[in-house]
Amino acid sequence: MNKNRTIKPQWLACMLALASSANAESFNLGEITVTAPRSQIGEIGEDQTASVVTSKEMKRFNRDNVGDALNLLSGVTLTNSGMRNEKMIYVRGFDARQVPLFIDGIPVYVPYDGYVDLNRFTTTDLAAIQVSKGFSSVAYGPNTLGGAINLISRKPKTNLEGDVSVGFASGNEKQALANIGSNQGMWYAQAGVSYLKSDGYPLSSSFTPTATEDGGTRNNAYRKDDKVSLKLGLTPNASDEYALSYYKQNGEKGQPPTTGAGARYWRWPMWDKQSLYFVSKTALSDAEELKLRLYWDKFDNGLDIYTNDTYTTIANPVADRSTYDDTTRGGSVELASKRLDAHEIKFVAHYKMDKHIARDGVSTITESFQDTLNAYAVEDNIVLDPALLLSLGLSKQTLRPQEVYKPGSPFTLPDAKSDTTGQAALFYDATASSRIYVSLAQKSRLPTLKDRYSARFNTYNENTALRPESSLNYEIGYQDTPSPEAKVEAALFYSDITDKIQTAYQQGMSTCTVGAKCQMQNIGKVRSSGIELGMHGAANSSLELGGNYTLTALKNVSDPTTKLTGIPRHKATAHALYKVGDALDLITFAEYDSSRWASNTVELSGFTTLNLKAIYRVTAGISVEAGVNNLTDRSYSLADGYPNPGRNWFANASMKF
Repeated sequence: MNKNRTIKPQWLACMLALASSANAESFNLGEITVTAPRSQIGEIGEDQTASVVTSKEMKRFNRDNVGDALNLLSGVTLTNSGMRNEKMIYVRGFDARQVPLFIDGIPVYVPYDGYVDLNRFTTTDLAAIQVSKGFSSVAYGPNTLGGAINLISRKPKTNLEGDVSVGFASGNEKQALANIGSNQGMWYAQAGVSYLKSDGYPLSSSFTPTATEDGGTRNNAYRKDDKVSLKLGLTPNASDEYALSYYKQNGEKGQPPTTGAGARYWRWPMWDKQSLYFVSKTALSDAEELKLRLYWDKFDNGLDIYTNDTYTTIANPVADRSTYDDTTRGGSVELASKRLDAHEIKFVAHYKMDKHIARDGVSTITESFQDTLNAYAVEDNIVLDPALLLSLGLSKQTLRPQEVYKPGSPFTLPDAKSDTTGQAALFYDATASSRIYVSLAQKSRLPTLKDRYSARFNTYNENTALRPESSLNYEIGYQDTPSPEAKVEAALFYSDITDKIQTAYQQGMSTCTVGAKCQMQNIGKVRSSGIELGMHGAANSSLELGGNYTLTALKNVSDPTTKLTGIPRHKATAHALYKVGDALDLITFAEYDSSRWASNTVELSGFTTLNLKAIYRVTAGISVEAGVNNLTDRSYSLADGYPNPGRNWFANASMKF
């Protein structure tokens, strides 16, 4: 091989510096990359365009769930599904179905509707979170219309390490967690447990009570979550690794009623998930490497619908009580070869089976659907020059309905749906620590089971003929890490989304009813464009400063009179950490969101929140901390009728060994 055309270490200098400053855990096996692997494993950010939240940042800013952790990044907007009490995000205007969630490269979104409640995914057992926006590796598989979110699990580095933490917060919240791990060279093991229970959260003192919400602690906002995670890995040599992971999550939650008209009195007595994952990499030769991912997920949740806010009476125990029993199983095979001079070529094959079963209050099956999803992809990373890398990708995905059962509906098994997508990106090392990149990614999202089959309480007509959504994502970006403690990022992005799956109303109607049913159709055309800016650095030995800004401009091309909801035009964050000697840190974090549309007629006000926190290190491994979120007690909402927490406090104690 011509040594002058091999991939140089400075290709990844920006993210390597970030990893070093964060003291990130080793987690190379769970990464998704679009560049050739480095000889040094265990660092983060191998995806050239991925943004990263490290475990250090999650702990520093008390981001205990994945939704709050993602909100630290530019381009990400936090929102909630008020009618289902789920924490969700938008990435450059794309929702959670269009930017799916992965754990170590394995898809974990709910099979039925493609969504995921990010409040249910805790961060205690994570090493980092990668977010690819627009351009993402074909190794993720289908449905990455606007990017991908990858949770990277922890991997121990020493003979014995771990941490224990307990915490208390407003709303009578109690939480506890413990992680322990051991790396014995030839093998490693990691285990974690966490528990959280809360009666709700306090509303702002300026909140005006309504007929369905009397103020104080938010009504029916209780939650309880516990989780166990286990991971066992074998590392027989320097190049090979095999890891088996098991996760079990149990949850229950209430649905706070809207503060306006049309309140629903819902409770979820069960929101459970059980998962078994196998991930491996094997060096077949000096030039070839094989990666394998196998997975099995089981989602169980139940819904009880009550008649009023006493939550004592269910009018129809059969129709108003339901459970979902969803299962996903699948895998992917990735073969990477560096046999050709200046090329790293990846061949990837994916298989995914989704099955959804719904039962009523007496366990009678009310619907059952099953799909299989296949995809084949190739990616080539070409070194054009020691400072210039070209990445090309091509993928074909096919959705095949396997089962359609719904009593009373004249369903026939729909035809398979296929599409082909491609992408290209060019990366240039301007200096040893900086890079400039341009990318073009054609992406798609295949319709979910819910998109095609849900009647939504008999107010929709099903549409089994839905086609995939499609997007063209353009980006120009710059990243620099002038020192291990500093980073600068900037990006311009533009996306054209066509065949977007949206609600089609009856002529002259703006609501969906039993008498005037709606339908999901491929009628949407949307443009999303904007700018992202970010910086972080040390002003001196005692002060660190950072922040980011996002401008997101959305245009509804197909229907300019209909608002695009849930996304502010402007979002900015700023933080400062001041070290008082060696033992005390003072941290402040501020976020500003401009107004956002909640519907065609309701615009939610913009807001600014301020969080303060103090950390005191008792010894090298023991620390205590306390803080206040929303210090100014601002009353604000991310969804109409669903106010967010007002001023709330927290206190934690932790030990690391």
